[in-house]
Amino acid sequence: MLLRYALLTLAIALPVHAAQPLTVDWLDLLPAEDYQAMLDMPDIEHGFGPDADGNFDTSLRQREGLPEVMYSTRVVGEYDGKELRIGGYPVPLETDDQGRYTSLFLVPYAGACIHVPPPPPNQIILVEYPDGVVIDDIYQPYWVQGTLRVEQTSNALADASYQLQASRVWLYDGE
Repeated sequence: MLLRYALLTLAIALPVHAAQPLTVDWLDLLPAEDYQAMLDMPDIEHGFGPDADGNFDTSLRQREGLPEVMYSTRVVGEYDGKELRIGGYPVPLETDDQGRYTSLFLVPYAGACIHVPPPPPNQIILVEYPDGVVIDDIYQPYWVQGTLRVEQTSNALADASYQLQASRVWLYDGE
C-alpha cells in the first residue's frame, strides 16, 4: 500500500510534457523511387521567360517536357495523421478580414512560382491556419506545425499531395 501511495504521489508531482512534433525535411516526404529519381535528374532549365504579352507564368503548375518525377503525386503514407513541423517558403493564398493569411502553399525553396520550375505535387503542402499569419516576404522561410494529411488538392494555382492543418506558424529561426 505504501508503494502504491508513493507511486501515485510521484505521478501527480511530475510535470506532464506534451509530445514534441516530429521535425521532417522535404526529402522525407518523397517516396524512395522519387528520391532516387531526383538524385538522377538531369539539369532543368530555370529561365522561363515571359509569354508573348511580356507576362511571366506565376502558377505552381508544371510545364510540359520535364522529367516524370517533377509531376509526381506519390506520397509517404506513414506521415498521414502525424503531428509534425516542417520549414519552408509560403505561397500565400487566402486572407482573413485582418489581412492575415489563413491558407497558403508551403514549398521547399523560395521563388517556386517565379521563373523556376515549381516543385512536384508531392513537395507542395496546402496549409490551413485559421489563426492566420502575416507574411511580409515570401523569401523568408517559416516553420509550420500541425497535423499532416496525405490528400491530393488541386486548384487554379497548383496541385498538392499533402495538406496540413496548422496549429502554429512562425518565422524560421533555424531550430
